[in-house]
Amino acid sequence: MSLYLFISAPADPTKQDAVSKLNAKIASKAADFAEVIPFALPEFKVGTLDSLVVLSDDLAKLDTTTEGIAVKIAENMRSLLGNDIDQWKVNLTVNDKSIDSYMRNYTWNTMKYRVDKSLREIADTIMTEVNQIDTLMKTKMANYSTVKAQLQGFQRKQTGNLAVRNIADVVKKEYFVLDSEYLQTVVVAVPKSLQSEWIASYEQLTQMVVPRSSQKIAEDDEYTLYTVTLFQRVLEDFAHKAREMKFTVRDFKWDAEAMSAQKKALAEAGATEKEQWTTLLRLCKANYGEVHSCWIHLKALRVFVESILRYGLPPDFQPMLIKPKPKQDRKVRDLLNAHYARLAGAAGSKAGDEALEENLQTLLGDKDYSPVVLFSINTVL
Repeated sequence: MSLYLFISAPADPTKQDAVSKLNAKIASKAADFAEVIPFALPEFKVGTLDSLVVLSDDLAKLDTTTEGIAVKIAENMRSLLGNDIDQWKVNLTVNDKSIDSYMRNYTWNTMKYRVDKSLREIADTIMTEVNQIDTLMKTKMANYSTVKAQLQGFQRKQTGNLAVRNIADVVKKEYFVLDSEYLQTVVVAVPKSLQSEWIASYEQLTQMVVPRSSQKIAEDDEYTLYTVTLFQRVLEDFAHKAREMKFTVRDFKWDAEAMSAQKKALAEAGATEKEQWTTLLRLCKANYGEVHSCWIHLKALRVFVESILRYGLPPDFQPMLIKPKPKQDRKVRDLLNAHYARLAGAAGSKAGDEALEENLQTLLGDKDYSPVVLFSINTVL
């Protein structure tokens, strides 16, 4: 996870001076705590003060909602990639750029979000796009989960020992007495440690068992499969007696059509799962980028709205992106608080350095407070 800070500061006295002075404080060779990247916002329609106050609250909620949707799409992508972090990072892009590159080169998309609209209309346009993507991704993920569960159900039948797994791939037609009105061949899973007991006892488990009809057809580490032929009328009693001896009569009858249908269903489920996985991964990649872009545009709107509410009209402030160096987050925030402490005003009737120092100590006591417009951005990478 990477931390970025979106801030805006009043011109000091010019916008360029505001950038230069902050650079000297936190990004110079002497300081080197962060990178400061100025960016420009278009000339939005400001509207009324009341509308800005309401929009400020709404944007905070939309910000949180959009971030959650972006994170969810990223998590879905990582799950699709089997938690392969390297592949996940490669696929997390915005406008075909890495997240970091997009953040550093952020510009307002005037083609998608026209600035001749009101701030409310722009926010609504962004959220319409986000909600459409969210609905689409939820539907696609639900469909994929259903297909994947179906495939896993088929696959589970192909796993396990010979007492529980699908045995269609280990039996052959010639092992069975077919088309008989009275006789039936059954398959029995015998623990490998009890093979001698099976050979010695299977003919006597019930009456009407065909002598010397048992043959060994397969084995694994735990069980050996045997066939045995008997009269259909004693099958239930034979199965009961076999269970008492710890032999498992498998619920299996030779049915070439049913076996072929099972194989076909497994193949089709695998192909469908693969197709949907490919489509869903592509959608996650594209829509993560779209939602992340929407999220940052909402952040930019918040920067603008809060700057007007904080600094007043006409707009004369400089938006900036700050990228703290590793493990310097707290230091950068403290330096920002100190650098912009004057914006909070002096305490009471005091003036000069004494008032500023006392006011600064108050500010720094609240870790979340900033005397400058500031929003943090925690990206998934």
